[in-house]
Amino acid sequence: MNHHIIDRAYSLLNEGRVAEALEISTRLAEAPHAGHDALVLHSEALKRVHRHEEALAVDQRAASAFPGSGTAWHNLAATLVELGRGREALEALAGGFAAGLDSPLSWQVKARAHVACGETEAADAAYREAARRAPNLPTIAAERADFLWMARGDLAAAQAALDQAFHAGAPPAPLLLVKAKLLASAGDPEQAADLLDRAVGHLPDEPQLVLAAAQAALEAGRLAEAERHARRGEALAPDSIAALVQSTIVSLALGRAEAAQISIGKALDLAPSDQSVLAWAATAARAAGSPLYGELCDYETMVGVYELAPPPGWPSLPDFLKDLTAALDRHHVMAEHPSAQSLRHGTQTTYRLSGSRDRAIQAFFKAIDAPVREHLAKLGAGADPLRRRNTGGYRIVGAWSVRLRPGGFHLDHMHHEGWISSAFYVETPDSALEREGREGWLRLGQPPFRTVPEMPAERFVRPKPGRLVLFPSYMWHGTVPFRTEERRTTIAFDLIPG
Repeated sequence: MNHHIIDRAYSLLNEGRVAEALEISTRLAEAPHAGHDALVLHSEALKRVHRHEEALAVDQRAASAFPGSGTAWHNLAATLVELGRGREALEALAGGFAAGLDSPLSWQVKARAHVACGETEAADAAYREAARRAPNLPTIAAERADFLWMARGDLAAAQAALDQAFHAGAPPAPLLLVKAKLLASAGDPEQAADLLDRAVGHLPDEPQLVLAAAQAALEAGRLAEAERHARRGEALAPDSIAALVQSTIVSLALGRAEAAQISIGKALDLAPSDQSVLAWAATAARAAGSPLYGELCDYETMVGVYELAPPPGWPSLPDFLKDLTAALDRHHVMAEHPSAQSLRHGTQTTYRLSGSRDRAIQAFFKAIDAPVREHLAKLGAGADPLRRRNTGGYRIVGAWSVRLRPGGFHLDHMHHEGWISSAFYVETPDSALEREGREGWLRLGQPPFRTVPEMPAERFVRPKPGRLVLFPSYMWHGTVPFRTEERRTTIAFDLIPG
């Protein structure tokens, strides 16, 4: 009987009805002798609602109850890695391998665990083992390629990993998408656009590929090509959020504010809380002079700037930031930025910092509680998309650190997974901050791509060590590049209502 109930719960998860699936999995997992399948389901449902610490407890229970199950050890290791606990994940995997585990996905988790431990050579070896066991699995090839780019800055090696998977029989579309991202990230948007334009010629009915080609053409300044691909993408998937958003972006680049409002209006009807949809709805409203822009982007009330107090155990904020910097140094082990992120000329930690066992990092996440709650109280309730979700509580759904080198910056972007996003400044390029042009400052409100008319940033915040800035996740934000020989280290996290 439980087998059918579990199948039903997985169907609900696949349909996005996570609350219903979680209700079923909770009931099954609370049984005194819950089976392994029920515990696996419950852990997955908990992670879908970003309750990773609770999922970890379920995975630990499964590994303890079923020590001969390699799957139980694999799941435990995977959750530990997601929480950034690489060393513990490796210990769990050792139990799994002793139980006969040898799947490509487990070697992939082993690679991630080594990355979380700062062991890039061991991670490289584990990724090779994963690829050897599943040479045509695009998810492993894509992750391995991005790792090779981040760990070494070696674009040729990253592309070779993708080519190997293609020649082993992997479907081409996901590999082409990753290759284009790598090319653009390495500073060659023209080649990325060329690659995807050719790809669409061979695979004209792949909506994701067509929409990526539209975006790559736009970033390369090829507007007619971008429009052609965007229209094709919308024809292939007329009710797709991604297609409607892409049409909006291209319409704004062409100065067609009314068309942009029509496309994004359809998307808003389908997904009124989607952060990407809200970001482009605000942009289209700004282009058209609609009051919706002011409702979505009230910089005075929606952006909060707070100074962190030194956590207990540290005599001063500089003392705390010194220890926090040292802790983050141990996590910044890569050579280059991720290919699919907004960062340029810097590094980013790869796993959620909120799960770290480091004393200073744990203290940081306790110290932000007061300013976050103050910010939520100041926001209050309201009918707009930001305030209507405000319960006064929150959960952290992602947390990472970024370190910019001289010349580094963030492309203007928004955060898809969050509700409220943040920037906390650990180290700042102080001499750059005083120069003309606000080098190194946080800017808010500037869209990431060409628009007609142009839309410059409407709010700037000067970084300062110990300063926390909170803003809606859909609000465009980026960093003005700086040119001095200094570092800029930040922690960022995303919140959802709790």
